[in-house]
Amino acid sequence: MPAIFSEKSQSILRQIACGGVLFFVLLIGVVWYYFTPKYTRAGYEPHQPVAYSHAFHVGELGLSCLYCHTNVDQSPHANVPATETCMNCHLHIKAQSPLLAELRETWEANRPVRWKQIHRLPDYAYFNHAVHIQRGVSCVSCHGKINEMAVVYHAEPLSMGWCLECHRNPAAYLRPRDQVLNLDWQPKFGESQLEVGTRLQEQWNINPPETCQGCHR
Repeated sequence: MPAIFSEKSQSILRQIACGGVLFFVLLIGVVWYYFTPKYTRAGYEPHQPVAYSHAFHVGELGLSCLYCHTNVDQSPHANVPATETCMNCHLHIKAQSPLLAELRETWEANRPVRWKQIHRLPDYAYFNHAVHIQRGVSCVSCHGKINEMAVVYHAEPLSMGWCLECHRNPAAYLRPRDQVLNLDWQPKFGESQLEVGTRLQEQWNINPPETCQGCHR
């Protein structure tokens, strides 16, 4: 029985089939890597050299975010606390606690604590902390309820799609500027977040960029 396709046609079909299989495998690999918590770091919770509970220091004691992360409301970048910041209290409070041995060692050696970075954006993505804070975006929106975390973890994916959700609908996240660092803030009784956010968006004329150059510069 004569072949339906010529030898050349069969060769082309085999190449197309192989290409299709390879593309499908590559697609699965891309989705598995770029759309899973492993890539977005969601849930990442490293062991820090000094145990620091935000639930205790912020949630119970009421320590302000700005005490440790100084000028984060004025700077594009968020800083981690210097050893001196911690020792302002711990030279006098629990000064001999074994949990603070690493802190005392770094203090005596005049070197910073080697904190492990949790939240990390790619180098090609631009993010300005001060701009977001000054426009009414709370720490909670990106970092979760830090004031309830005994150990800080990566709460949100911080992916491009996740960021664009906020840029396309900022009213769902905006709050009064004087409540940005109040991690327990809620709209007043009878008001919804959308009502408050819409009013603030109109009042401050907030129109976040949705184009590539807004974040990729």
